[in-house]
Amino acid sequence: METKTVKRIAEPSLAVSKQLFKKILVALDGSESSQRAAQAALELAEKLKAELIVLHAITPPTSYYHSTIGSPTGMSLPAPSQHEIDAYYAYARKVALSVVSETESKAKKQGIAVKTEIPEAVSSVVETIINHAAKENVDLITVGTRGLGGFKKMLLGSVSSGIVSHAHCPVLVVR
Repeated sequence: METKTVKRIAEPSLAVSKQLFKKILVALDGSESSQRAAQAALELAEKLKAELIVLHAITPPTSYYHSTIGSPTGMSLPAPSQHEIDAYYAYARKVALSVVSETESKAKKQGIAVKTEIPEAVSSVVETIINHAAKENVDLITVGTRGLGGFKKMLLGSVSSGIVSHAHCPVLVVR
């Protein structure tokens, strides 16, 4: 009688076949806590072989010019000129590049697939981060929280709190 040998191919385990975090977005603002968030995101991306998106959102010039606060006559200050607005954005882009470049450089040295995003003229930093994460199909958002003293130490910053409340994916908040 002839015996037939059947080879079974082992199925990869669910944990191996479906990696939980393939794409991580880290939102940076240049603060110390955001630098710690960047470090955490780098470590996770390296260990998980995940892609890293480093984002810094540039907010528009403040509505200071439309405020009557500080004006001796109670009148609004004149609107900024286009030259002043352009100078603001040029400076903001320079700052943004310095904020994201260190993390981008570290990622490249560690062999992590990385890209940077610097959206401009955003009305809401929270909305920008959440929308960008959704558009990029991000699996994890990493942000820092501000360090406050006393009782307020337990509270998240407004940006990190807004992201936690509205994100479509898990959020890692790093102190």
